[in-house]
Amino acid sequence: MEKEKIKDLYFDKIVEINDYNKAYYNQDNPIISDYKYDRLKIEILNLEKKYKFLKSKLSPTKTVGYKVSGKFKKIKHKIPMLSLSNAFSENDIVDFLKKVRNFLKLNNDYKMDIIAEPKVDGISASLHYVNGQLKLGLSRGDGITGEDITLNLKTIRNIPVRLKSLKFPENIEIRGEVYISKKDFKNISNKFANPRNAAGGSLRQKDPLKTKKIPLQFIAYGLGFVKEKSFKTQSEYLEQLKKWGFKVSQRVNVFTNIKDIMKNYIKLENKRSEIEYDVDGIVYKINDLNFQKRLGYISNSPRWAIAHKFSSTKGISKILKIEIQVGRTGALTPVAKLQPVNVGGVIISNATLHNEDEIIRKDVRKGDVVTIQRAGDVIPQVISVDISKRSSGSKKFIFPYKCPSCYSKVVKEFNSNTKKKDAITRCPDPNYSCQAILKEKLKHFASKDALNIEGLGKKVIDNFWSNKLIKYPYDIFNLDLNILKKFDGWGEKSIINLKNSINKSKKISLVRFIFSLGIRHIGQENAKVLTKHFLSVQQFFETCRKLNINDQNYLDELQSIDGIGTSQIDSLKKFFSNKQNLIVVSNLINLLDVENYKSPSKKTPLSGKLIMFTGGFEHKSRSELKSLAENLGAKIVSNISKKTNCLIVGSQKPTIKKINEAKKLNVKILYEKDWNKIIN
Repeated sequence: MEKEKIKDLYFDKIVEINDYNKAYYNQDNPIISDYKYDRLKIEILNLEKKYKFLKSKLSPTKTVGYKVSGKFKKIKHKIPMLSLSNAFSENDIVDFLKKVRNFLKLNNDYKMDIIAEPKVDGISASLHYVNGQLKLGLSRGDGITGEDITLNLKTIRNIPVRLKSLKFPENIEIRGEVYISKKDFKNISNKFANPRNAAGGSLRQKDPLKTKKIPLQFIAYGLGFVKEKSFKTQSEYLEQLKKWGFKVSQRVNVFTNIKDIMKNYIKLENKRSEIEYDVDGIVYKINDLNFQKRLGYISNSPRWAIAHKFSSTKGISKILKIEIQVGRTGALTPVAKLQPVNVGGVIISNATLHNEDEIIRKDVRKGDVVTIQRAGDVIPQVISVDISKRSSGSKKFIFPYKCPSCYSKVVKEFNSNTKKKDAITRCPDPNYSCQAILKEKLKHFASKDALNIEGLGKKVIDNFWSNKLIKYPYDIFNLDLNILKKFDGWGEKSIINLKNSINKSKKISLVRFIFSLGIRHIGQENAKVLTKHFLSVQQFFETCRKLNINDQNYLDELQSIDGIGTSQIDSLKKFFSNKQNLIVVSNLINLLDVENYKSPSKKTPLSGKLIMFTGGFEHKSRSELKSLAENLGAKIVSNISKKTNCLIVGSQKPTIKKINEAKKLNVKILYEKDWNKIIN
């Protein structure tokens, strides 16, 4: 699937799950089933697992639920409550373990303990104990800030108000899941959609006495902040939890090889109906807590853990018609409109057909009876056609030669890496005026990972667009909201809420601003890289704007940024070559309060230094060393220049050309032994 098409599908799902999160977490009014929500989450996480460029702050890998409401006191987590990356196959687990070994620089003979724990399908919460006494209980919130639900959590009988054993840390944060057992849920099923929604709604009651009436339980498994821990592994920690009076899973195992891991996965999946609570997979963690600390995090997910989701659900339906959707980056995505079918408790009426090549390969046609699946690369998707049930008058689907929105001739771009044309068909938008693309860019701009404008979701933008109220992102801030009074569904309160949300969004980080522009190939991770390099929106804008005068200095500067390649530079150059885009960015800079990037507050000898690595290192992987350097305030570059402060040379096959360039430019050279002294 082509990159742009993937992004379009991805951001559509992000907007969708954001709406569901708001209804569920802030309004206690779930608008979809628990199963459907989980499947949508799997779609997003699976896309991110396969396509790393899709990482986003709005993703379930970076935020869980929705930002905290005003219902409870907001408290920042001492250590963020992060989400997990997802795995759907044995290959995903093998890949996860390989990355861990590479990062820690462990050889294949080293027997690394992996602890496997059932993934409880409940509501995450953290419990703070001081001198053994429960002092504070927080919801997960948005992962960074939670809500103070201490009184509600204290109504849960199996949460100890005081730790039982005398041997406990002075200060510790214990994390786990609040759930309702399958047996208990039967007695209250007429009041709630499913067990998880029941648990979530109960925890957010203002009156703890109402919460107390719901048969909530807590199962502990995670560790947040701790002062002077006495345990060295996750398995030892779980044993301690039991001694302190917590309930932990009885189906926890430690493995050292993929064969046993997969046997356990199959066994647990087959017995999931026997477990007292809902589980939707298995969480694998590196058992050694010191390894966990070294591995650290990627964006808002840990390198040391992954969630292995249980297998997909399939169903059979009929294709009523095939529609072409045009995404933010111009990608044309064929979507099968289905005869509604119940798949695992969820009504499915749409399924992706990926691209033209997939339609041809599977010979998918209007009127076909097809098997659909809610798992894998894109969910739901059509996986096969029942040719035996095809009507005699069936005609092959002809992919459009022109964009259905602006009628420009569509293209398949040549991929310089694969030396082939991409599978994705794209609207080139030669005049930067394709209405479908402009509208999708607005949706991206207002989305949670970007400006995060509450009340300005997909449907609202569609409505505003059709009424010609907005066209470009800056129109949102110049919108006369009084006009909305004549539209159905817009009362005084909803207009005020939207106004407040728009005003609130004006203060934005540089990362979010760059990401919000919707520049092709500039996802959240690349936006972070650019932010750390340019520091201010003015510097970012000036440099990118001057790319078009073919000034080699600006080009060299971008090429030196570690993580920014030819595709990203070409996209930046193309985006800023358009006059309308320049107007959009310039107006936004004037309208918004874009915060400069703040380096780590703790000053170190590496703060602000431009550092480059070459070669392999004896004791730590290059990835780990880069991570350590960035944590100490350094900027990692990929090319040597006069501005480079230091070249770090590993003992294993360093690039001689880079060393010679450093000498020529009088760049300081440090070898592994000297570098380790600085890091330590």
